[in-house]
Amino acid sequence: TAAKLFSKQWYNRIDADEIGHKIIKKTPIAYKKIIKTFGNGILDENKNINRKRLGDIVFNNKTLKKLNSITHPIIIKEIKKQIMIIQEKCGSKTKIIIDAPLLLETNTKDLVDKIIIVKCGKENILKRLNKKHPKEKIENILNAQMPPDEKLKYADFAIDNNMLLIICIYIR
Repeated sequence: TAAKLFSKQWYNRIDADEIGHKIIKKTPIAYKKIIKTFGNGILDENKNINRKRLGDIVFNNKTLKKLNSITHPIIIKEIKKQIMIIQEKCGSKTKIIIDAPLLLETNTKDLVDKIIIVKCGKENILKRLNKKHPKEKIENILNAQMPPDEKLKYADFAIDNNMLLIICIYIR
């Protein structure tokens, strides 16, 4: 959501999760490696990777690192490619925001000049996501990521997303 708000302020947005979803569908090398690693049980009736089944496996069996070792190098390569395309089109000084929840975990912070962390308490995360996923799965996802307090050490800016009250500031 924060990255989308920046894109409304003339930032070009690159979404690492969107890239990851496309890679699973459209990159034959990743597709084959993922099936070889996690089995045919992750495929739907059309032979597409069912992300929910894959997620259930990697977050319950602690095999997320295996999936990341397949997808992250391709995602990082695509992010770099998109940065080059945007800069060729809009100039080297153009504003780009990269929405990459695992930027720090993948040691790719050198791709950016500044790091913005959107901070949210665990209770609020559980409230927001409990309609999509069971609590246990959400906790497994959170446990697979760098702890928020550790991420904050790298932040140039932090946005606190725990607020229930929204404050609007208007500048003339």
